[in-house]
Amino acid sequence: MIPDASRPGGSGIVVVDKPPGMTSHDVVAHARRTLGTRKVGHAGTLDPMATGVLVLGFGRGTRLLGHLAGADKVYEASVRLGAATTTDDAEGEILQTTPANGLGEADVERVLLGFLGEVQQVPSSVSAIKVGGRRAHALVRAGEDVTLEARTVTIHELNAGEFRHNGDFLDFELVVRCSSGTYIRAIARDVGAALGVGGHLTRLRRTDVGSFGLAESCADLAELVVIPLENVARRSFATVDLDPEAAEHVRFGRALADFDLPTTNPVALFAPDGTFLALYEQRGSDARAVAVFV
Repeated sequence: MIPDASRPGGSGIVVVDKPPGMTSHDVVAHARRTLGTRKVGHAGTLDPMATGVLVLGFGRGTRLLGHLAGADKVYEASVRLGAATTTDDAEGEILQTTPANGLGEADVERVLLGFLGEVQQVPSSVSAIKVGGRRAHALVRAGEDVTLEARTVTIHELNAGEFRHNGDFLDFELVVRCSSGTYIRAIARDVGAALGVGGHLTRLRRTDVGSFGLAESCADLAELVVIPLENVARRSFATVDLDPEAAEHVRFGRALADFDLPTTNPVALFAPDGTFLALYEQRGSDARAVAVFV
């Protein structure tokens, strides 16, 4: 059921299976019409060529998006070795080709080991990162040269399979579990560079964002299924159920003195009746508000 988000209390999270060809902004625009509110945002951009899990928040749910966006993500990708492109994916122009038909599974597996763990990654130049107030991809499409600084990301798993030679190219499937901010196109580019043949992404599908997966995602943007904020908070954060006195303080964003939270990460606090009140974090001996939702 789709609630009327324009009414007070109309809030929640929606998980969309983004179709190819749409930008994340396009999906948000559709959701605004379906949900009947302009207060809709998303947690983590997907490129137009990419498909899969896009988490949307509406109403008070938009205030959760920044916290959900930082969750680990899982992707399924197809990589082509033997050609480098201007965008590090199949939508860009080919910069150079080098036969990769002499490479095999063992070569790729060996190189992938070097990308596991905490690594320095240079984002693709056509990313949404801002340079001087403008998106990098807009600068590239305007003909400007863009060089982005490396940033630290964590790649937890890299599982390659289904290797197949296609003329001079070597194609394979890749499953990646990584931290927020990781560019899968950059992995394809860097693996190809490490093997001396160039590489790019030919398919990308995001299957998980934190605890949200494809199994609960909506492919029909006119039939969205809303997940209440209480459910989202309980599955995405450590939780504490408060007594009535503490809950009354939290409703107004007051600090809880000498109150120990179970983790240093944001914790979801609930009233005795199960209402999701706020995210709090530990600061010294006190628990203090990160965001209040009532």
